[in-house]
Amino acid sequence: MAGERQWGVTPAFSNDLPTARDHKLHDALVAELKAQNNFPPSSDSEKRDAILAKLKTLLRQMVQSVGRKRGLPQGILDVAGGEVFTYGSYRLGVHGPNSDVDTLLVAPKHVSRDDFFDLMPDLIRQSVPPGEITELVPVRDSSVPIIKLCIQGVDIDLIFSNLQQSSIPDKMDLSDDNLLRGLDETDRRCVNGTRVTNRILQLVPQSKTFRVALRAIKLWAQRRAIYGNIVGFPGGVAYAILVARVCQLYPKAVAPLIVQKFFFITRVWHWPRPVFLQLKENTSLSLREWDPAKYRGDALHLMPILTPAVPSTNTAHTICRSTKHVMMAELQRGEDLATEIYTNNKPWSTLFQRHQFFTEAYKHYICVNTAARTKDAQDKWSGLVQSKIKWLVTGIENSGAKSVELVHPYNKGFDRVHVCNDEDQITKAKDGSVDYQAKDIATTTTDQASDIKTQLAAQSATDGVEMTADAGEEVVEKQETVNGDAEWPQKIYTTTYYLGIGLVKGAKDLDISQPVRNFSSDCTVWPGYDVNLHSINIKHIRNFDLPADVFVDGEIRPVKQKKKVKPATNGTDNASNKRSFQDSGLDDSAASTKRRQSGNTPTTSEHTNGAAG
Repeated sequence: MAGERQWGVTPAFSNDLPTARDHKLHDALVAELKAQNNFPPSSDSEKRDAILAKLKTLLRQMVQSVGRKRGLPQGILDVAGGEVFTYGSYRLGVHGPNSDVDTLLVAPKHVSRDDFFDLMPDLIRQSVPPGEITELVPVRDSSVPIIKLCIQGVDIDLIFSNLQQSSIPDKMDLSDDNLLRGLDETDRRCVNGTRVTNRILQLVPQSKTFRVALRAIKLWAQRRAIYGNIVGFPGGVAYAILVARVCQLYPKAVAPLIVQKFFFITRVWHWPRPVFLQLKENTSLSLREWDPAKYRGDALHLMPILTPAVPSTNTAHTICRSTKHVMMAELQRGEDLATEIYTNNKPWSTLFQRHQFFTEAYKHYICVNTAARTKDAQDKWSGLVQSKIKWLVTGIENSGAKSVELVHPYNKGFDRVHVCNDEDQITKAKDGSVDYQAKDIATTTTDQASDIKTQLAAQSATDGVEMTADAGEEVVEKQETVNGDAEWPQKIYTTTYYLGIGLVKGAKDLDISQPVRNFSSDCTVWPGYDVNLHSINIKHIRNFDLPADVFVDGEIRPVKQKKKVKPATNGTDNASNKRSFQDSGLDDSAASTKRRQSGNTPTTSEHTNGAAG
């Protein structure tokens, strides 16, 4: 139709108005999302708005305090200002009841990041009654330095940037690229979260449709365990950009059609052709942007999904061959179900059914067991190892292991606490045994863990910046826990990451010893690694040996199949099959069981804590 606005870089595929059927499916989708507890109550929004207003007041107090300390004239302080911005799921309007509020504080140039970390924690503590703050953890040594705050039950991820100007007015527009001048890479990272989120909202035809569709896609991705760039899947921003692009192609559609078309378009897209929401902007700023013609690393990206703000970057740079393969299979499943929902009245709940990663998907798994003798040490160590899981996946992919079809990393780790009475039990716990797991401390998954150091260790390394160990703090803990006179029992903290191994049909061997050794070496060269404090053990496990806490109520655990009795032979085939996994470079769980019975090495038990994610 003449005069229709073009959204995005190409004309729309369809400008058709929604049908009565579309509206009916929309109501059903919203009802299902509400049934899945996907929307926050209105009281939550009011509480979060009040907290953001308080943070703005505290920010301006800090700006004034630092300005007076630096001797700035009162005329400058009167207009210095300071503003609070949000980004991520909260700014996009797709946050859930327990979502963090990603918050950016912007100050004028006379306030530094050191001022923020030196002053803001105390300002926050002094501003609320005792007991309203349950967490306040400043973390400076991250690619995006942050204060993790929980106030009145609301989780706030607080980051900071100053701009190279003397005044930050109310409701300042961060879209001007010139605001990036003079900022270092850390400040640009902080500011660009808000810039990207705001730009996405500006580039979609109908924000309400976009939000409902994005809620559905995020819930689908989380339930199917294909969410999180740390282990090689798209993250929240990448999914938002993909949904926004489909909205541009169907500008008048309602959410159910956007969801259906999302699966089809993303699956048949000519990857590695990039997805972007607007043409590349001309800028005089000399900033590195995604450019496969200029940067060899960019040319290797398999599913480029580009941010719509300068500098444009690929939000899906961690996707590898295996995770892309898993994505394509899940997109096909989603497309098939969405079609049935449209044509055969299948309920939306079928789209959001839990994955089958542990129940049916694989017969063989790699377990990456990380451990430390203190919680703080384990938080940082396990986060760092998690960030490198993708390198283990690509290492196996590129190792020439012809028997391996794909390596599928589960997108969460399992945190456990063990109570050990001697060093032998500690060794077994570090090796993956759950025989000594604390009965009164439930297993949690890494998405449930609130410790900011775990999250930032993982995210920092994914961004190419590794956290450093806290010197002093580590030393004290090591003296308390490694001292030979330490009292028993002692707690050991572990996190286990699982990777499903898809074998080529008929494969009888699995030699991945070299990529496993390389991965272990890559982890232990971390400057904060201490052989007396940390450990990493990698082993092979069968599906029927998986611990009980990776399953949820109602799931059927795999059981060991009884072998059919065959005519007697010289035993060559059977012996060869046993050797095939012993030669993989990993400890095989079946062999471990036998050795455990002789007191040599542990295996997992069936202790249940119900933590499966």
